[in-house]
Amino acid sequence: MRKNISEVHYFSRDRWIQIILLIIIIAVFGRLVFLQVVKASDLKAKGIERRTIDQRLKPDRGTIYDAQGNVLAQSIPVKGIFADPNTLSTLIEKKQFKGTKEDVAKQLGEILGIDSQGILDKLNKNLSWVSIAHQVDIDKTNKIMALKIPGVGTDDEAKRVYPMGMFASSALGIVNQDGHGVEGVEYYYDKELFGKPGFQSEEQDTRARSIVDALNQEDPSRPGESLTLTLDSTIQYYVEQQLNESIKSTNAKSVTILAMDPMTGRILGMGSRPSFDPTNYNQVSPEVRRNLAISMTYEPGSTFKIITGAAALEEGAVKPDDRFEDPGYLRVPPRVITNWDSDLKPHGNPTFTEGMMLSSNVVLAQVGQKLGKPAFETYLKAFGFGSKTGIDISGEESGILLPEDRIRDIDMATMSFGQANSVTPIQLLTAISAVANGGTLYRPYIVDKITSADGKVIEQHKPTPVRQVISKSTAAQMTNILEQVVSDGTGHTAQIPGIKVAGKTGTAQKVDPETGGYSTTDFIASFAAYAPAENPKIAVLVVIDTPHTEEGHQGGTLAGPRAKAIIEGALQYYGMPVSNDTQSTVTISPEDSAVRPSPQPVVPERTPVNGEAVVPDLTGMTMRQAGETLAKSELHFNFSGSGLVNQQSPQPGKVVIKGATVDVKFLPLPSS
Repeated sequence: MRKNISEVHYFSRDRWIQIILLIIIIAVFGRLVFLQVVKASDLKAKGIERRTIDQRLKPDRGTIYDAQGNVLAQSIPVKGIFADPNTLSTLIEKKQFKGTKEDVAKQLGEILGIDSQGILDKLNKNLSWVSIAHQVDIDKTNKIMALKIPGVGTDDEAKRVYPMGMFASSALGIVNQDGHGVEGVEYYYDKELFGKPGFQSEEQDTRARSIVDALNQEDPSRPGESLTLTLDSTIQYYVEQQLNESIKSTNAKSVTILAMDPMTGRILGMGSRPSFDPTNYNQVSPEVRRNLAISMTYEPGSTFKIITGAAALEEGAVKPDDRFEDPGYLRVPPRVITNWDSDLKPHGNPTFTEGMMLSSNVVLAQVGQKLGKPAFETYLKAFGFGSKTGIDISGEESGILLPEDRIRDIDMATMSFGQANSVTPIQLLTAISAVANGGTLYRPYIVDKITSADGKVIEQHKPTPVRQVISKSTAAQMTNILEQVVSDGTGHTAQIPGIKVAGKTGTAQKVDPETGGYSTTDFIASFAAYAPAENPKIAVLVVIDTPHTEEGHQGGTLAGPRAKAIIEGALQYYGMPVSNDTQSTVTISPEDSAVRPSPQPVVPERTPVNGEAVVPDLTGMTMRQAGETLAKSELHFNFSGSGLVNQQSPQPGKVVIKGATVDVKFLPLPSS
């Protein structure tokens, strides 16, 4: 009897276990049916949403500032738009969404400003995810999300913008849609600017994140570091101004201008024409985006005579007063070398100094012969030709030097006055700066410092001397000669009364690609100068490629005035006023007072809110003072004229958005 009761209990428990298991199986199966059939569409949409939440997060890219603290490049938040075509198709078929794919494509196209047919082609694909558009501003994104189209979502993205447009664009470079720099400073310092990506999951609570971080299985994203450039917006403004005027007046193929502190190698200004807006870089070809200051290779012509002369003086192969026979030509088989003005007159028996002043090819060819091939080759390499300078911008070329074992007598002669070898503008100005500063070759650089997101200086760059190329006495001799080139020679267009300017003209024939010989119609006009000659603050190189103008093609005529304008403006900006008899295009009425005006206290028109600034009073300030004052207010500027601030717009006290531009006019003080 007891046995039967036990068996009943046993079978009863077994039956209950079976029933419970059956219920569980039915519940799981029912849940699967519910999820995979009933809620399939909703889950697909949520899956898409999760992909925007559980993801590798791009860090905020660092900002690029100029030497005054003006923002040159920064990133702003934007969105990427995507869609799930399969989900949209299912909901349309089940009539759970009112509308068609054509309607969706049209709506999206109108808001995004792109072709609706291209969007429709993507929506018709048998895929669960397609990208519709990148870098969409927040306003357009909000309009799209307000449509509540199933399967259409957003990703967080960032757009690189350049508030000053084409300003120094070739130096800054560009950033692609993935947030990485691909040209210029943006590329060279991409690792620092990009930062460190992180990962974020919606389901991670605070405790879980702490555990994961502690195990180093996941790190939060870290914003990129910021760069402060050596580029000074005031000097860069002069560079941009002269680039515009030069390309307009000469109809040249290109114009390149480079400004450097010859005592340190700091790049003060850099640009070329044609140019582009790096915010919309895809609207121009890669050729237009080239930084010609570091990538253009060309035969420099007579500006290179500075290098030949310095090497010959250092070696004792020539002295400033040594005389040379110059009938206007020199026979060096298989060619006859002539001067740029041989059709006008012979030069007779000029000294080496006079040969430089006259820019005589005949004299410099003889100087090269005296120097000799081995010594010349040594100095070319010592000055940095034939190799990259190492400037911290991507895209630098190394130029071309003829191999020493292939240099013929005629090559030696033409190399002496700037033909046969090719250089880059950055190479040439770096080498000339070595003459300017007393003989030391410095590595040029454009980034002054790197700072963290919280403003701490991570890396401070300093001048880097490469080698002593010539002695101080040789550098002083050559500088004295170059002063005379400007004061009494072919470089007279760069004269600045009250300031000693050292400079050299250059006019080089271009190689005709069809014949392989030198063209009789295409030239490169250039001018190199530094000032004040006795203690230079700035060195400038202007290169005009293939000018077409009634003024001819001479470097002194076309490029000299451009270099002068930049040097003169920079020296005034540095607080070094030129002589009172310096010519100016700005006139002053007799009623104007000779007493220097001064800024007055400003009463704002209203209280500024976040993101706004009050325009300061700049009256009577120098260019440096005005630039620094506007930078403190996070405002940009557009300078014209020279001297002290006379007019400005907007007026003092106006409330404007930070980053706005203030037009400032300068006038020289009249002499008393």
